[in-house]
Amino acid sequence: MDFTDRKLVLIVIVLFIGITFIIRLFFIQVIDDEWRKKAANISERTITIFPSRGLIFDRNKKLMVANIAVYDLMVVPKDVKISDTLSFCKLIGISKEDLITRFNAAKKFSIFKPTVFEKQIPSKDFAPIAEKLHNYKGFYADSRTLRYYPDTVGAHLLGYISEVTPAKIAQNPYYKSGDYIGVNGMEAVYEKELRGQRGVKYIVVDIHNNQKGAYKDGQYDTLAVAGKNLTSSIDLELQKYGELLMQNKRGSIVAIEPSTGEILCLVNNPRYDPNLLVGRVRNENYVRLSKDTLKPLFNRALMARYPPGSTFKLMNGLIGLQEGTLFENTSYGCSRGYAYSGRKLGCHAHPSPLALLPAIQTSCNAYFCHVFKHILDKYPTTEEGFNIWKHHVNSFGLGSKLHTDLTSEVGGFVPPATYYDKYHGKGKWSPNTIISLAIGQGELGVTPLQMANYTAALANRGWWITPHSVKMIDGKPITDTTYINRHQTTIDAKNFETIVQGMYQVIEGGTGRGVRFSDSIEVCGKTGTAQNPHGKDHSIFIAFAPRINPKIAIAVYIENVGFGATWAAPITSLMLEKYLIRSDTTTRPLIEQKMVNANLL
Repeated sequence: MDFTDRKLVLIVIVLFIGITFIIRLFFIQVIDDEWRKKAANISERTITIFPSRGLIFDRNKKLMVANIAVYDLMVVPKDVKISDTLSFCKLIGISKEDLITRFNAAKKFSIFKPTVFEKQIPSKDFAPIAEKLHNYKGFYADSRTLRYYPDTVGAHLLGYISEVTPAKIAQNPYYKSGDYIGVNGMEAVYEKELRGQRGVKYIVVDIHNNQKGAYKDGQYDTLAVAGKNLTSSIDLELQKYGELLMQNKRGSIVAIEPSTGEILCLVNNPRYDPNLLVGRVRNENYVRLSKDTLKPLFNRALMARYPPGSTFKLMNGLIGLQEGTLFENTSYGCSRGYAYSGRKLGCHAHPSPLALLPAIQTSCNAYFCHVFKHILDKYPTTEEGFNIWKHHVNSFGLGSKLHTDLTSEVGGFVPPATYYDKYHGKGKWSPNTIISLAIGQGELGVTPLQMANYTAALANRGWWITPHSVKMIDGKPITDTTYINRHQTTIDAKNFETIVQGMYQVIEGGTGRGVRFSDSIEVCGKTGTAQNPHGKDHSIFIAFAPRINPKIAIAVYIENVGFGATWAAPITSLMLEKYLIRSDTTTRPLIEQKMVNANLL
């Protein structure tokens, strides 16, 4: 090969190598953005701008849930320079072992990308850190907001927020590691409205991780959009008063505005301060609360199932009137109970015989056993009569979930005929076999929320709206028809007037006479004492007021304390007075003091 040929070969080789490099550089710089991203991670810092979560107000515009500023301490491992580790650990409030563990975890994630080193530092604790942070290269702070509950009430109602789980991230691409999400109560149900939309800010940094300004004058930055505010249906003052009355007791109070289905209060006790589940102390406090034998995390109002007790006699009265097996003047005798099949279901002393209204007023067990039996006996078979009876009961929202806008709700239990077929054999059970249903005992199970809704249906004379806790979103009334449309019961409105009259007589001269608190406000109510196989009976009271154009329907359950008239009735009365009179002080301070100070745990 001569010189000319060798020269040509060299030129071809050089050209080939040059073209190869050009193609590769074009691919790297234009087609493949992997290296561009790596370069950007070194020269740019992406800062997430977390939006302010929407506020929650009560129905009277009083703030229930607010936001407070906290700081996440971020670290970029490659830039870290700590000359005095002991001083740094003391400043942050961690051990040297924690420092090493966290730093190694951050390096494992990325030596170039920032990661959270210490999360959710309150403003007061961050102030001394901010003063000295410039001494520790590689560390900087990101601000965000956390929830704050000014009045420390309504924990089960409001819920709380927590760091999003990997499972949730996989389920919903909006969320990223480090985000927070509502996991209970209103915070969970209205998460999408409350969370807002995060923003992003791109900052140019030098090799020493010092900020040099916005990337391309901020043209790629996006603003955070604050979450929408909620106006709840809750009356904060009523909620606070209910929690005061229920201290040192087990049970719950649920009050509803009958005409709208709006929940006015939802009280649980034992309770907890919702601020305990905020910030860095959340996990520690959650473990402590979950181990508490009093079960403060348990939402009794939505999750506990109790027998309705004597309050259910009103239901059987309504069904009897509707089925034409009972009339206002129908009279039955009571000899201290109802005798059947060689047994006797006991009753207390009262005049006998009696008609429907005095039977409600005195809460006669025997009377409503007769009513229940005659309803079922109307039909060819007990099973057929029972199914008709159950259909009426279910129309009040009993026996299933109400599908409220709160989490953790369980369905009640109204047994189907097959339940008794299983235990007694098909066709081998009679009204007397299940006679305990006549007085709200036996297999029946209802939640306090369902009882309050049942009371609202009584107040409305035959209809109810699904209970809900939010009135407005971002100042606009809710439009979900679930919380607007009426549910009609199977009972004609005319039949309610007789039962309502009986409830009024309960307050005026019957088992609930201690509930009366005003000459100008007519209250209708019913006592209940639910048998408890595990201890003392549960005290129950339901009521609504005023009698005409009711403004509030309420159900009170207090566990293991005996008769309904002893504890549930006075608390009901005080709650009604608080809501309807709107006074800071009660006209019955001694009763209030007794209820507040009673320790019934």
